Formats: sequence, structure tokens, C-alpha cells
Amino acid sequence: MKVTLITGASSGIGEVFARRLAQEKHNLVLVARSEKKLAQLCDELMFKHKIEAHYVALDLIDFEADSRLFNVTEKHGLEVDWLINNAGFGSMGDFARLDIETELEMIGLNVMALVGLTHRYLQNMRERQSGTIINVASTASFQPVPFMATYAATKAFVRSFSEAIAEENRPFNITITALCPGPIETNFFDAAGVQADVKEAFLKKGIQTPEAVVEAALKAVERGKPSVISGWTNYLTARLGNLVPNSLITRAVGGVLRPKFEERKQIK
Repeated sequence: MKVTLITGASSGIGEVFARRLAQEKHNLVLVARSEKKLAQLCDELMFKHKIEAHYVALDLIDFEADSRLFNVTEKHGLEVDWLINNAGFGSMGDFARLDIETELEMIGLNVMALVGLTHRYLQNMRERQSGTIINVASTASFQPVPFMATYAATKAFVRSFSEAIAEENRPFNITITALCPGPIETNFFDAAGVQADVKEAFLKKGIQTPEAVVEAALKAVERGKPSVISGWTNYLTARLGNLVPNSLITRAVGGVLRPKFEERKQIK
């Protein structure tokens, strides 16, 4: 049975992908840590859209989690026709003061798990000469971001990696797209432990709904685009950033964020 596998599917962009593709009659495999949320979502989508929906409660940070997930789908005869690598998280703060274990886990999830799953499922897609992969990057991938150094670097990897393998796999009728959203109405900032004042600084430039981001992704896939920036404001900001030296961008961003973190340090 052909399925669409979505990681980080219990909330945010992942959940919206699940709901939207269920409407289009995709059978689903939903992956996240929260078994209760996944089970409820699967039940809802199966009842509402008359599709097959399975879930795997799994923390992709765990050692060899990508291998275990691949083996589960192979064991149950689930042919992953679409792979949406959405799972990921971020952090914010002075890198030297952040918890190093959390930073390394971020690299493991945002980069290593994504690469592992992409490689494993790409083999079967090549044999079939068909398939779709969406890797969720970020507009933060277009420049270094002080006080979000690790997160922005992981997303720069995701975008570069996705665009490169999109070309490698074009002769095999496989579409690979890097999705680059900006600020979104999700719990991203709360999960990253971002304080309200810092969150406000990022959201001043505009915010999108997850639904708008998913719509942009699906249109890009339909057109076979290797990457897409969702939202015109985000597009213009990212492209204009290409014309400005990174040293000026980091100085400007650092100038906005440094006082907020210095104030917090003094309060402590």
C-alpha cells in the first residue's frame, strides 16, 4: 500500500500536512513522540476521509531511530511514496551558555535523522522511478543567525542538501523540495524556550499560518521546484539578504537580540 510518511506529525506543520493530504486521499504513516496525539489524529482522519492511517510513536533523536522506522514500514508492506521530513526543533541564546547536549540533539534530529530517512526511502523510490520528498528547512537557512546559531546552521544544511539531491534524482522522476517557512503560528518559539520579548522581535516581520506554508509546499512539489520560500515577505527578505554581506546581517541581528539576552543575564 502506498503511503505518505510524515515526521513531527502531532502538531504544527506536520499535523497540517497530515490533514491536507488526508483530504486528498493519501494513506498516512504519522511519526512523533506523542502516541496519544498520533492515535487520536489517525482515528479522526480515517473516520473523516476514509483512508488508512497508521502511526509510529518514536523519538527520532534516539540512536538508529531512522533505521527502526524504516524497518517497521518495510515489515508491514508500506510503500512510502511521499516522505515529509518535518520533525525538528530549535534553540535560542548565547551559544556558549546553551546546553551542549540539547544543541547536539538538535543536530541529530534536524540533520542526521533527516539524512538517514531520506537515504533509506530514496532507494525504493529510485527502483520505482517515482516519489516525493519534502524536507522542512527555514528562511533562517539563508544567512547566519546570531543567538540561533545551531538552528540556522542545521537548516542551511537541509536546504543545501535537498537542492543538491533534487538534481541528482531528477532523472528518476523523483521530486525533492526544501520548504523554507518563516515565522509560523505554531509552538516553535515556546518549545525552544524563547521569552516573549524575543519572540516578539522575530514576529514583527510577519507571521504565516501552517496552512499557508503547506499550500506553498504542495504547489512547489506540483511544479517540481527544488526549494520554495513560503510568503512574499519571507521571499523578499531572504533574497535581499543574498545581496548583503553576512557580516552586516549578523551585526544587525546581533544588535537587536544581544540586549535582550544581556538583560536576562542581569536579572538572573
